[in-house]
Amino acid sequence: MRHSEQFMEHIEYAFNAFCKVVLRNAALGAYRDLGRKQKHEISLDYLMSETPFEPFTTDNYFGQYEPTSFVVKGQEIIVVNKRLADALSKLPEQRRTVLLMYFFLEYTDTEIGKEYGRSRSTANYWKYAALKQLRKEWLKSEHEEQEADTL
Repeated sequence: MRHSEQFMEHIEYAFNAFCKVVLRNAALGAYRDLGRKQKHEISLDYLMSETPFEPFTTDNYFGQYEPTSFVVKGQEIIVVNKRLADALSKLPEQRRTVLLMYFFLEYTDTEIGKEYGRSRSTANYWKYAALKQLRKEWLKSEHEEQEADTL
């Protein structure tokens, strides 16, 4: 269907007007957001003039916590994360060993089952039971940290 030249020009003008309205409203929204943001922000220059000392920060990655090591199959496994090491140390020996063998020594379920004289499915069950218990210990330690932070 062919439209007249006058109708096509009208459509162009209407679209042009629509675009201008959309851009205007977007600009107004951006200015309003910027105004709200500026109302709550404090200039860094102002803070620097008000503080008698030079603000700085230091990164201390391994200063507060010494990594924990676990020995599995004659190999030493070092766990750097304190919460993970604490949660692992609370697991029974067999469950901890199964998890460390699977995730750190890259044993398969079949190989873990052979180590204990059990089937692959039993080793898989042990692994998932250990993961479930590890998750509970992890969440318990997270909850304890949050309680300590609020005190």
